[in-house]
Amino acid sequence: MHEPAPLFSSEEYRGRVSRLQDGLKTAQMDGLLLTTPADIFYVTGFLTRFWESPARPWFVLIPATGDPVAIIPAIGAALMGQGWVKDIRTWDAPDPVDDGVSLLADAIFEAIPTNGALGVPMGLETHLRMPMADYRRIVDRIKPRRIMDATAIVQRVREIKSDAEIAKIKTTCAIADRVFARVPEFASCGRPLDQVFRDFQIALLQEGADWVSYVAGGAGQDGYGDVISPATARPLAKGDILMLDTGAVRDGYFCDFDRNYSIGAPSSTVQRVQDALYSATDLALETLRPGMTAADLYNTLTNALRSAGLTPGGGRFGHGLGITLTEWPSLTAKDTTPLREGMVLTLEPGAEVSAGKFLVHEENIVLRANGPELLSKRAPKDLPRIA
Repeated sequence: MHEPAPLFSSEEYRGRVSRLQDGLKTAQMDGLLLTTPADIFYVTGFLTRFWESPARPWFVLIPATGDPVAIIPAIGAALMGQGWVKDIRTWDAPDPVDDGVSLLADAIFEAIPTNGALGVPMGLETHLRMPMADYRRIVDRIKPRRIMDATAIVQRVREIKSDAEIAKIKTTCAIADRVFARVPEFASCGRPLDQVFRDFQIALLQEGADWVSYVAGGAGQDGYGDVISPATARPLAKGDILMLDTGAVRDGYFCDFDRNYSIGAPSSTVQRVQDALYSATDLALETLRPGMTAADLYNTLTNALRSAGLTPGGGRFGHGLGITLTEWPSLTAKDTTPLREGMVLTLEPGAEVSAGKFLVHEENIVLRANGPELLSKRAPKDLPRIA
């Protein structure tokens, strides 16, 4: 049986690890512990749907110098062995007595000096994918080694995408672009919304998605009030605005953008909001440059909508994108993260149509030195109509 080709070259992964190690040295840490699917995939190329099972913890330890060590359940050894990481230590998991704790502690003893520091991501948009009781056992066992917050180290490295990563995201966006063009094939007046959602996911798989981790949307007269609830069997009706939003995955990389459709002719009020959202997005595409902050971009979008006489709505107006559906930063008034060349972002302005009803418009971009480059195909200026 032929093994699948790696998603990236070993040089790509070594470059990622080297940049993380530079961050460790700057922060005076001696190692980095990674436990989540996205972080482990990022440094090893270990791509699997087996993460859906919460029964086993997985660990990758990155020393300040040298190659990573994978401390993983034995069931993952064959897949991890197909990648570039060579130091793979396994145990038969799940083990209710010692579920990798001793192996992990031994690796930390080897990599971290007695008075050294181990970095663990522990800030916003992180989580610890191991039992808290086992984490406390590790902390006690490796004393006097210190635990430090490594959130910024991981985020600053991961938020800048290589050309190879950008190409992956663009491929996933193209899959969604093709499916959005097909929506009139399976969405029509009288068709239940839940069936439209199912057909949308089927079409994404047909067009080349590996899986569809996220489908959201809604439908309602002159706009929608909720875009995260499961779809119901309510039939689409004349005057509805249908929105579909997807986080499809190809080769481990997400797209995340939506499209709106009018069932019949849209009202003048809806068209006014659509025009303002389109113009606000155009303004962001024209003016965004490296060096602005996430808050600056948020203000650009909200000020444009307010200038059009609309009330901005829908929460944050975009976010980072990559190997998770949403990454940092968040386009909000409070996020002062500098926007840098190589970041992949969503532009996601929303505005009220009426009380409890709104429209959201979303695109995916990469920030280049001279401004944004669209990764998703630009939505049409006029709402597509479905008979």
